[in-house]
Formats: sequence, C-alpha cells, structure tokens
Amino acid sequence: MTEDRIRHLLGIEDLSVRSAERVLDTAQAFLEVTRRPVRKVPALRGKTIINVFFEASTRTRTSFELAGKRLSADVVNIGGSSSSTSKGETLRDTVNTLDAMHADVIVIRHAASGAAHYVARYSRAGVVNAGDGMHEHPTQALLDAFTIRQSKGHDFKGMKVAICGDISHSRVARSNALLLRMLGADVALAGPRTLLPTAVESFGCRVYDRIEPALDGADVVMMLRI
Repeated sequence: MTEDRIRHLLGIEDLSVRSAERVLDTAQAFLEVTRRPVRKVPALRGKTIINVFFEASTRTRTSFELAGKRLSADVVNIGGSSSSTSKGETLRDTVNTLDAMHADVIVIRHAASGAAHYVARYSRAGVVNAGDGMHEHPTQALLDAFTIRQSKGHDFKGMKVAICGDISHSRVARSNALLLRMLGADVALAGPRTLLPTAVESFGCRVYDRIEPALDGADVVMMLRI
C-alpha cells in the first residue's frame, strides 16, 4: 500500500486519513451520477468485477452490482450455493478459478473471519472485503461515514458517536469504531457485558454496559442488530 494507491480494501487499517477522505470525496462526486437520467459513467470500462458472496446478502451484493454496472464494469455475481464450494471445492480452488477468469477486482463476503485476507494472499486481483465473519466490514463503515457527512458536515473532530447493541459479534461496529476514530470522532460503545468483546478497551473508545451514558450528548447513534 502507498499513500495514493491501495490495491486491496480488507479492513479500515488499510486506509490512512487521507485515503479515507479521498474515498468519501469521490463518493460525493459519484452521488451526482445516481441522480442523472442515464446513471452511467465509463470509469471502469474494460474492467471485470466478480462479486463472490458465500453469505446471504441483498443490500450489499446489490449495491456492489449496481455500482460496478454504473461505472461500466463487467460484473459477475457468484453465490455460495451456486459455487463449487457446495460440492467440496476449497476457497483456494475458488481463488484459482477466479484468477483464470482474469478478474480485476474480487468482492468477497464470507462467514469466516480473515477470508478476504486469504483471498488477497493468493489472487492477482484487487480484493474488497464485503464482510468477513466477526472481523470487519470496511465498505459499510465508509458508507456510514459518508451518510454522517451528508447529515452533519465533513468535520468529524469532536463529533460524538454512540454505537449500541451487540458489539461482540458485529463486524460493522469494529470497522466503524476504527474509521470514525481515525477521522477524529469521539466514539462510545454500549452494550450488555455479555455482548462486549474481550479486551474491548483496545478499540480506543469509551465503553459502557448501559445505553444511557453513551447516548448523553451524542451527535450520532448507531443501533446494531442483536
């Protein structure tokens, strides 16, 4: 990874403040495309994106498919039930198959934490993590940050964000905590002790086992599924 060019997006730690802000600024520019009568630009013409979703998903998979097509890429969708893993093929076999198709980008969602890193290790394509187990969901965090910018403005410094619910099992909470703190927000995590991960203090956030103190003075509240 360099400051100006990132091959993979596997987790928020792949980003710097500068690169994260560049992604958000670029998203702002492309938002205008979605409001045109013809929602199409040639930014990825000639590129092939393969969306490989081993977990059920509607919003994330559809979002990646629409984004790829609106950027003029060739998009192929592969689901877990329709892939050869259902017949005993390993993830490494799948990576070899996708590489033979000369994919430029592989977007992967998998139930195993670290699956996206595994694919990136063996694939020639750029890899985007669309959610891996209980590890991370970096694109969701970027979307959440973009939504906050649309509502609250671009300056995250001093902004108080409360993330409440099942922190322990939430890859979205992990990615948001990392990204929002990187951008300067003051992040609080709130949930019952049984739903807080071990060593939660390592997140660098304020931690509460009750929701009320986390909500006190919060500018933004994220509620997680249980």
